[in-house]
Amino acid sequence: MIPSPRIRRRPLAEGGQWPDSVPPLLRRIYEARGARSLDQAQPRLAHLLPPDLLGGLPEATALLADAIAQDRHIVIVGDFDCDGATACAVGVRGLCLLGARRVTPAVPNRMVHGYGLSPSLVDELAALQPDLLVTVDHGIACHAGIAAAKARGWQVLVTDHHLPGERLPPADVIVNPNLRSDPFPSKMLAGVGVMFYVLLALRRVLRERSVSGQAEPDLATLLDLVAVGTVADLVPLDANNRALVGAGLRRLRAGQGCAGLQALMRVAGRDPARLTTSDIGFAIAPRLNAAGRLEDMALGIACLLTDDATQADEMARVLEGINAERRGVQQQMVEEAHAALARIDDGQGAPVPLAPCLFDPEWHPGVVGLVASKIKERLHRPVIAFAPAEPGSTTLRGSARSIPGFHVRDALAAVDIAHPGLIHRFGGHAMAAGLSLDESDLPRFRDALHRHASALLDDDLLREEVLSDGELGGDELDRRHADLLRSAGPWGQGFPEPMFDGVFDVLDWRVVGEKHLKFSLRATGHATPLNAIHFNGWHDTPPPTRIHAAYQLDTDDWRDRRGIQLLLRHWRAPD
Repeated sequence: MIPSPRIRRRPLAEGGQWPDSVPPLLRRIYEARGARSLDQAQPRLAHLLPPDLLGGLPEATALLADAIAQDRHIVIVGDFDCDGATACAVGVRGLCLLGARRVTPAVPNRMVHGYGLSPSLVDELAALQPDLLVTVDHGIACHAGIAAAKARGWQVLVTDHHLPGERLPPADVIVNPNLRSDPFPSKMLAGVGVMFYVLLALRRVLRERSVSGQAEPDLATLLDLVAVGTVADLVPLDANNRALVGAGLRRLRAGQGCAGLQALMRVAGRDPARLTTSDIGFAIAPRLNAAGRLEDMALGIACLLTDDATQADEMARVLEGINAERRGVQQQMVEEAHAALARIDDGQGAPVPLAPCLFDPEWHPGVVGLVASKIKERLHRPVIAFAPAEPGSTTLRGSARSIPGFHVRDALAAVDIAHPGLIHRFGGHAMAAGLSLDESDLPRFRDALHRHASALLDDDLLREEVLSDGELGGDELDRRHADLLRSAGPWGQGFPEPMFDGVFDVLDWRVVGEKHLKFSLRATGHATPLNAIHFNGWHDTPPPTRIHAAYQLDTDDWRDRRGIQLLLRHWRAPD
């Protein structure tokens, strides 16, 4: 049986220095996240870490500056997720702004080439006759593909943020803040952030080489893309990333986003002026990601590169259709995963596996990461979902999602060390990773991962914890505070959106949309009933008359009511 989540209040912190314009509620929230001043809570671009600190940039900028001066053909090779697509668009747009005349985007097709710069993708890129390949959001694990490119006489610049293995690929230059010797203080840059830093450093080198009086390009115009890729990749929003994301959000809210992002906001029904990081994560990113999951991310990258609003709208509508198809495929796969978990239970209380490894020969490899995420949320355990690399293949591609306290990329590394050759390839982060192996080796991999998980996971780690910022007073449950919280971010991984908890009387409830619970609640000391909703909260069990709920305070503009609603994340009967 999976234990119910526990609600724990964040410890109160004091000692910050705040202007009078920062309301007490925000001070409390910011201080609970380690910020002691407005500059720390809402860092601006002036607070960015300088590019000088990022290793490899002198060599990388020299390579790029020479390529621009010699009019060489630069091919930017992206990845088939949102971070990879935005990084590719930033690379192409940025290099063109800096004077490059021959820059071409490229991206692997998941079903044809597999992940990253593979030898098969290199063979296909030969038709473009590149002089310099620049990988974005991948490359640190692409040994064979980089060797194939070098064998053709091409130069290769790797820009990546994924954790490196014991051996580095044979690239000409590598820029990655997570290299073991790299001095860059923030290891949290997304792939798109790394590429943006390369461009910042390149602009300075070109400035030093140029004749005085030339106008400098404004690289801040790329920050809308940097914000979307950073949020979508779920990297922790440390102060440096918050500065990047905050600046990008301001551009998007001001209507200054690129044509493709504006089109994606329109098809997603999002108001740019009120855009939040949640809107990026749950509305914009999935529509971009859908192309790489089911079709070809080349369409997503083209949408981000066009400056024609009509073309952008057409491509956004296609992406919307692909995303709808993705949702259908995902729902079926998640239902099949639930059925597979039910079959594990032998009817006599068999324990849920510590790190379930799920596989179905009919599953789509582009959607297994979403399946792993959904099952992880349900079980609060690390989960890996596998699918054939392509229809009929005996090679499996797996996507892992993890929980706090279990570093899934390190877990794969441990299995690889203990069982050399079992895993073909792997890479990723603490909370998400990918791998490939032979279908016949899946039982052996399951056993090896289970043994590793057994040594690390205890009851405390296996019980989900909901962190709360405490209770909202009756005078804080209003529209003013809801608007304040909406605009006070950016919120995200490592700087989480405010969550509150309290005990409520349940005045009424009903099921909407077959699986969501709609409530009318009354808070202690608050006479006005409160609307609340718990998405996917209906599990065939009526709620009690009083509940202890963890919730987020949100605006409710349905039919222009300009009200508030509580987004319930967890509830139970009060202790």
